[in-house]
Amino acid sequence: MLEFKEKTIVLVQGVLTSGALAKIKYKGSRVVICEGRPTLRAAEHNSRYFLAKKVTPVIVCDNMAGFLFSKNYVKEVVLACQYVDNTGALCDTGALILAVLAKKHKVALRLVDGEHKKHFLGNPKDLLMLKGSPTASAKTHAYAPLVEWVPAKYLK
Repeated sequence: MLEFKEKTIVLVQGVLTSGALAKIKYKGSRVVICEGRPTLRAAEHNSRYFLAKKVTPVIVCDNMAGFLFSKNYVKEVVLACQYVDNTGALCDTGALILAVLAKKHKVALRLVDGEHKKHFLGNPKDLLMLKGSPTASAKTHAYAPLVEWVPAKYLK
């Protein structure tokens, strides 16, 4: 089982550009990557970068982030961002809850360039299947947003 120390995790969420990944300061930290449902692209893309740098990241389901905050393990949150203005930021899905948790736990939050999405909604089949295996009945309706708005009050 993995063990973490307080304030040692850099939590990465979303599909970051290579340039944004290169700017993450992870020396002396544990890099934890949120998986990035529905496609898991964040886990695949971001982990390749860190593995090439000889850093072994930990991939967690997005829901695990709350536990990491509750144990005071997170020292910084890095969010993939598509667009930002004075009212907030358009980020990959999952960013809002991390921004809320970062504010609540007084953890540094940084917006970085995310891979731009051609569509804001994903294929519902991505939620109904996981790497080719069904996760729900084919008769189930699914909604798969790929981005969400994070209000500015959570970014300060």
